[in-house]
Amino acid sequence: MAKQAGKGVEEFRPYVTKVIPVGANIVCADNSGAKILEVINVPRHRTRASRLPSASVGDFCNVVVKKGPAELRKQVYGAVIIRQKYPVRRLNGVRVCFEDNAAVLITPEGETKGTDIKGPVAAEASEKWPRVANLASMVV
Repeated sequence: MAKQAGKGVEEFRPYVTKVIPVGANIVCADNSGAKILEVINVPRHRTRASRLPSASVGDFCNVVVKKGPAELRKQVYGAVIIRQKYPVRRLNGVRVCFEDNAAVLITPEGETKGTDIKGPVAAEASEKWPRVANLASMVV
């Protein structure tokens, strides 16, 4: 299942089921002040016509803050999914699932908006986003 690149073959990346569709409400796991986020777009996601784009652990998505301070609400931000309820199968056969779907807010430069991440972070997200891994208290 290695993806074919223009020249050669990229490293092996197992497929992670996309389970967080557009319109889903997810928990904000950082200390930026936002509580609940709504997914409004998954950039660079190609799918069948009339099917909702979906995201999984480690994916970037555009979100709107639904609950939080007034200065954060009703604005579009970037976010990275760090936890999902649906089990993720790893190469060693272990399946990992979490209690909630959660994300952290990201600035356009790729930095996290908060300075601390509450709860565990999936290893798939920390491999793709090293800035998120630096703030994580626990990587599972």
